[in-house]
Amino acid sequence: MTTTKDNGIEEISRILLKFREERDWEQFHSPKNLAISISIEAAELLEHFQWRKENEEFTPEKKHEISEELADIFNYMIMLAGDLGIDIIESAKMKIKENGKKYPVEKAKGSMKKYRDL
Repeated sequence: MTTTKDNGIEEISRILLKFREERDWEQFHSPKNLAISISIEAAELLEHFQWRKENEEFTPEKKHEISEELADIFNYMIMLAGDLGIDIIESAKMKIKENGKKYPVEKAKGSMKKYRDL
């Protein structure tokens, strides 16, 4: 897997790949299946927010459940990026730069408009 050094991603990648290899799950982790799994876990994350009031507090138990869904999404993302040879940290940095160009502070600050409508 291609990653930026000392960001924690390499360690998590090693742990995930070992976990997957020990169980012989590589056969099930095609890019398609990993992408589908990300979507499924994201939907499970959304369930924790459905029908909640905007400023409603989360109990420690509910935060723990949310953290588990976020971890599932994160782990699938790390595996998918690794399997495809994508440096997810560099991709995130590039996307932030691209968004900075599309959403300059002077036009976008405090606005929820799409970049083409600014």
